[in-house]
Amino acid sequence: MKFSWIGLCVAVTSVEAFTATHHSGNIKNLLCLSRMTATGVEDDLGLTPELRKMTDAFASIPDEKMRHKQLLFMASKLPPVDPAIAKPENKVPGCLSTVYVDCSLETDKETGKKIVRFVGDSDGLLTKGLVALLIRGLSGYTAEEISCVNPEFINAAKISQSLTPGRNNGFLNMLAVMKQKAAKLERTAEEIGTSEESKHDIVTSFQEKDGKPMYNEMMGTLIRLLKPSKIELVDNSDQHAGHAGSKGWEESGESHFSLVIVADAFSGLPLVKRHQLIYMLLGEVMPKIHALTISAKSPDE
Repeated sequence: MKFSWIGLCVAVTSVEAFTATHHSGNIKNLLCLSRMTATGVEDDLGLTPELRKMTDAFASIPDEKMRHKQLLFMASKLPPVDPAIAKPENKVPGCLSTVYVDCSLETDKETGKKIVRFVGDSDGLLTKGLVALLIRGLSGYTAEEISCVNPEFINAAKISQSLTPGRNNGFLNMLAVMKQKAAKLERTAEEIGTSEESKHDIVTSFQEKDGKPMYNEMMGTLIRLLKPSKIELVDNSDQHAGHAGSKGWEESGESHFSLVIVADAFSGLPLVKRHQLIYMLLGEVMPKIHALTISAKSPDE
């Protein structure tokens, strides 16, 4: 039975048509153990739709030499990469040939999800074909979807029959590195996003009050040095008229304050230490007022 590359393309195209029809549905979003194949059968290999499509296409080729040729064909179609990719952190260990892979993160316009795009290269043609297979099968999916892929699909695709033990180990290392890179990239993006959100939560300025020099000085100092996520300073001096010390600072009459402040600096500190920290930061301000009531908390409180 003759089997040509054209025949393989036809098989791939038919699956592509099905995938395109259902792409906007739930196929891409299913969990590892419930990802479905194009025939509606549960995919116990956790493959992405694109990787399942190629696995089925390769498995349908009855000739081992033809599968070998298809890998070489895929190698020839792999887009050239920036030479800058060839750095130690992108090198895949344990490969007979030299292999470099890297990835980037982008937002899917339809789903809003963070998806991974891979690039890679190898100085060995057959190994380069395996790189091309993985790049095509894993690009465009989330780190979670990529992590679900079972390396046993290489056997289901009957590609392992064309590989020496050394190349098979190299393939396993390639897939492992690509999974690790995708997961690390996603974690980094999440950490940056969390950091940016935290920056937006930090109070960086306040509305100065005319005739309230003590209030303005206290607010400015605490915001600048503690970088609070919340701060409220209330002048209660009018409630203490006639009391000792009620004259307050100079002519402003500022004598009694109530402070509510939330800042990372208070994490792990007992109440007394938090108050002492505020007194220390306010420095020369404290002797000029009669009383300061404090509620100091950490963000997780």
